[in-house]
Amino acid sequence: MSSANLSRDETARRAASITLREVRVELDLAGAPERARTGFSTTTTLTFDATEAETWLDFIGESVDRVTVDGEEREVRWDGARILLDGLGGSHVVRVEGVAAYSRSGEGMHRFHDPVDGETYLYTQYEPADSRRVMACFEQPDLKASYTFRVVAPAGWHVLSNQSPAHVTPGIGVQTVEFAPTLPISSFITSVAAGPYARIDGEWSRDDQSISLGVLCRASLAEHLEADEILEVTRQGLDFFSDAFAYPYPWGKYDQIFVPEYNLGAMENPGLVTFTEAYINRGAATDAQRGARANTILHEMAHMWFGDLVTMRWWDDLWLKESFADYMGTHAAAAATRFTDAWARFANSRKTWAYRQDQLPTTHPIVADIPDLEAAKLNFDGITYAKGASVLKQLVAFVGEDAFFEGARRYFAAHAFGNTTLDDLLDELEAASGQTLREWSRSWLETSGVSALWLEEDAEGRRVLVQDSGDIAPRPHRLRVGLYDLVDGGLALRERIELTVEQERTDVEIPDADLVLLNDDDLTYAKVRLDERSLDTVAASLSTVSDELARGLIWSSLWNATRDGELSATRYLDIVRAHAPAEPNVALLSATLINAAFAITHYVVDDERAEQRRSWVDSTWAALQGADPGSDAQLSWARAFATASAFDDSRADDVRAILGGDAPQGLPIDADLRWLLLTALATTGHADAEQIAAERASDDTAAGRTAEIRALASRPDASTRAAAWEAAWNDLSLSNDHLDATIAGFRAGGRRDLIAGFDAQYFERIRGVWAERSIELAQRLVLGLFPATDSTDAVDAWLEQNADAPGALRRLVIESRDDLARDLRVRAAQPSIS
Repeated sequence: MSSANLSRDETARRAASITLREVRVELDLAGAPERARTGFSTTTTLTFDATEAETWLDFIGESVDRVTVDGEEREVRWDGARILLDGLGGSHVVRVEGVAAYSRSGEGMHRFHDPVDGETYLYTQYEPADSRRVMACFEQPDLKASYTFRVVAPAGWHVLSNQSPAHVTPGIGVQTVEFAPTLPISSFITSVAAGPYARIDGEWSRDDQSISLGVLCRASLAEHLEADEILEVTRQGLDFFSDAFAYPYPWGKYDQIFVPEYNLGAMENPGLVTFTEAYINRGAATDAQRGARANTILHEMAHMWFGDLVTMRWWDDLWLKESFADYMGTHAAAAATRFTDAWARFANSRKTWAYRQDQLPTTHPIVADIPDLEAAKLNFDGITYAKGASVLKQLVAFVGEDAFFEGARRYFAAHAFGNTTLDDLLDELEAASGQTLREWSRSWLETSGVSALWLEEDAEGRRVLVQDSGDIAPRPHRLRVGLYDLVDGGLALRERIELTVEQERTDVEIPDADLVLLNDDDLTYAKVRLDERSLDTVAASLSTVSDELARGLIWSSLWNATRDGELSATRYLDIVRAHAPAEPNVALLSATLINAAFAITHYVVDDERAEQRRSWVDSTWAALQGADPGSDAQLSWARAFATASAFDDSRADDVRAILGGDAPQGLPIDADLRWLLLTALATTGHADAEQIAAERASDDTAAGRTAEIRALASRPDASTRAAAWEAAWNDLSLSNDHLDATIAGFRAGGRRDLIAGFDAQYFERIRGVWAERSIELAQRLVLGLFPATDSTDAVDAWLEQNADAPGALRRLVIESRDDLARDLRVRAAQPSIS
């Protein structure tokens, strides 16, 4: 195992021998604007007790220049990832001086130069194990300490960390900012940001507590920062969680900073939450986009308690923070903000992610077996987040909301500033609810796979609810069944029946109805199938269901049946064409449009794909013309039309007309939509490099430059695609975002005729790139360039010949192989399914 890939066992042994007290980190970022400068000075002083003579510190950077122990100079023994220490025993102060590297991959200290104004921006991103790229540390969550940061930076910059500045000392062209010590936290949630960020201030007050709020972004994006709404959601969230958890917000201030080229949606660094700039809308945005941003704000806020205040001991229990934050973010959005449709969005998008992940051969229990850091990196997935949140919603149905929140309150009170495991949480939930939860935990948290539920009738007409849980024992489900009747041309709810299902087959008394919707209200985690009568009903009348959560569940059921090969892709697309134009919830609409486009590319048989693409372009164009001017639906259909036009050029003239100013009334033609439309033209051979350059000249921003890379790489000629292929693998100057754009251009339009010749090279390259590049960039290459072949033969051969490949790499290849096998399997089934 690489020395950079820490294991659970060795870090557990280190935790048993080390008691970390304090950490002081000194960073010199004054030279960051100098583009030729690749690194920065970093000095870490750690105070700890040791019961064994030897241990190590983690550090990945350009150099380790000096190590002292209790003031005594020590030989530097550093292998590029670990600094070995010996002669320990008792209390020690260790000081490490070195040079860390500025990042372009979003790992460690990321540096970004804004093309709009030439300004330089810095921020850190560590989870799960990249704080060692900035400071020498014990890189594991169960060694918490108080951290004090001292940062030298250019004068005039905002310099931020988890705490507020305690002292600011001006110098000639520079400033030195020393921050107040933190409360005990893990290394991966420490944070630093620096640059000429634009800042909007606010405040939240409650009883005797007053918290300063800050919202920051790059200066060139400040005009687009919807700070008022962000601050409103922040205050609503702090109100909600203060009541729900009965534990005052502990981190002193609450800054939220939107940063460029970010690898995640957001990160819960206490007192300094980082977000992707994708949540800043340069132009038009739908309410669904704002709802998603609100959900993320609240997700990260929930982490201030679940994850920051109380932290998992090791990454096996990553769910102890992520599942809870996903659940709490959605719950708080629905309960405390104007985005009351949060659970409908969750049912039709987040759970789609969970269902897909849970059907892969690499699926895992919510409480996972994570032997090392590479495995931890890949477990930030649909199981840990969305399935975990779904199962928590089922737990709330099982024990009751009052008992659930009382258990959470007891958990924080008992374990504040500590580290926990599953048993610690179950103890508090059992005490609060008076119920035994170990069997429930074994069924839901400690097994993998998704159950399917459907109704059958026996020969006597009795109804049976069937649960198929695969190889595991049936799970206990508390759920509701909705009965809907056609009344005056629309579907109306007659009643909801509450059931507890624990067996593979359960006799149920469910009356006839035009639509029987299992798991109405979405209380449990299961794929639900519609019976034939219900399927026919929704095919004709889906858009007449007034409840948005119920519609979301129907859309979800249809999609799961399609990707499982039980509903033909063509029938699914017929239902989408019939009812999506009338879908009033833009979040449900957006998810459905994405699924429809995916179905055409992956599940429609080859002989029918061109026809379906042509029909889809026409459908999106017609819906765009029919949408209310200026509505969210109009914008959603415009984006779907642009995306569809990259696969079929029959409406290239209409695309050009929109770009030329002849757009449907009310449609905002902003820079992002222009790039979508122009890239569609480029992909189909209707826009050249000169036109792309002209568009970039009018949008010479970071987003514009990234879009230009994608558009140029999308042009449909063999030499362009070959150049994109080589750049993706070999151009080490590409940032994370620019690598994504290059890969997207290479794959644009589904043009296998242009890129199939690279399939063999893919399998020759992936082990090398995994060894040579950071896991963040290597993962993008392995997933993004996986070939969509007509069989699994090539990937099967690689897996057989590379049994000794790193486990995390094999997992990515196995998952991609399974997606390909599903595509082939569903397409093969199309002629025989209805």
